[in-house]
Amino acid sequence: MTALQPVRGTRDLIGEEFRRHHAVAEAARRVSALYGFEEWATPVFEDTRVFARGLGDTSDVVMKEMYSFTDRGGDSVTLRPEMTAGVCRALVSNGLTQSNLPRKVFYAGPMFRYERPQKGRYRQFHQIGIEVLGAAEPLADAEVIACGWDILVGLGVADGTVLEINTLGDAESRAAYRAALVAYFSAHKDALSHDSRVRLEKNPLRILDSKDEGDRAIVAGAPAIGEHLTAEAAGFHAAVKAHLARFGVPFRENPRIVRGLDYYSHTAFEFVTDRLGAQGTVMAGGRYNGLVEEMGGPPTPSVGWAAGIERLAMLLPAAPPAPRPVAVIPVGEAAESAALDVLQALRRAGVVAEIAYRGNLKRRMERANRIGARAAVILGEEEIAAGIAQLRDLDAGTQERVPLAQVPGRLG
Repeated sequence: MTALQPVRGTRDLIGEEFRRHHAVAEAARRVSALYGFEEWATPVFEDTRVFARGLGDTSDVVMKEMYSFTDRGGDSVTLRPEMTAGVCRALVSNGLTQSNLPRKVFYAGPMFRYERPQKGRYRQFHQIGIEVLGAAEPLADAEVIACGWDILVGLGVADGTVLEINTLGDAESRAAYRAALVAYFSAHKDALSHDSRVRLEKNPLRILDSKDEGDRAIVAGAPAIGEHLTAEAAGFHAAVKAHLARFGVPFRENPRIVRGLDYYSHTAFEFVTDRLGAQGTVMAGGRYNGLVEEMGGPPTPSVGWAAGIERLAMLLPAAPPAPRPVAVIPVGEAAESAALDVLQALRRAGVVAEIAYRGNLKRRMERANRIGARAAVILGEEEIAAGIAQLRDLDAGTQERVPLAQVPGRLG
């Protein structure tokens, strides 16, 4: 029988790869907690309307990439392709829109999109992210970005990573910019891709995010939003940049950044690197002021970002080492009971400890070496009678007699 393999676009996380993945998520948890973010977990699948409303019907995610199906009860459900919409739905569903705002939320978990697998991109992938729900001030935008920057610094991947920011303006700015884009792209309509011709009718800003090479050549000559900003929108953007400077976050402006989702306004940003080839964005987000309303809640200005754990894990300079255990080795069946007492005493003291399930002294020592043990605690009948253990340093090759009660303290 042919051995079963992971589904295309998925993979197992084992050993070094898992340690890299875990290191990213834990660093993000640690730093976001310092900024006052609380971790939430939402369901892996949602009512399809959560994403169809939240992501907009012209986004590639909704048009091409969602894993949606009808369940046995006849309801349309979707494996989450991102988590911002789910967090906003949770805010509304749990009656949290009227009290203790802003809410500062951190999340980490698997997402699902049906797209062509490539380096750093999978059909089941993992993200970390933060959202500040219920804050309209530009300081919230800057703090969200600063938190992301500190996570990258904490991971040791900030060097070679650049923050690019743009503004999408307020509603009045976007309306004026939309009209300018419609006029410009209409003049080039015949040269646009099919997807961009559809977007021209529904959301022309999405054309700016097209990956089609023909579209990109046309986009290069498109008007910039800076020419259409209201005084209020320009002031908001200036305030965000001033706060970033105070936070010590370096950045450069990129007027071509638009978010791939339809609900963003004002700040849009990406952290990009040249160390991952064409897929250089490692963290991206911005301000969204209408999404909570799409979920049935009141107007709730919000801002956040998401980052792919797989891509960040690829940037880590080295995988975190696996913890080196202590091997507890009984010599003879009579010593096993005492060995188990020592084993549990080590674990209660916070020491990673293992015991081989079978084998003589030689085989147990061989296993200790295979698992990378840093020390061995050897117990025979003579040692038990004397109330001591033989403590062997497997790196130095030295061995000494240590009272049993002192073993955890010596190895902790």
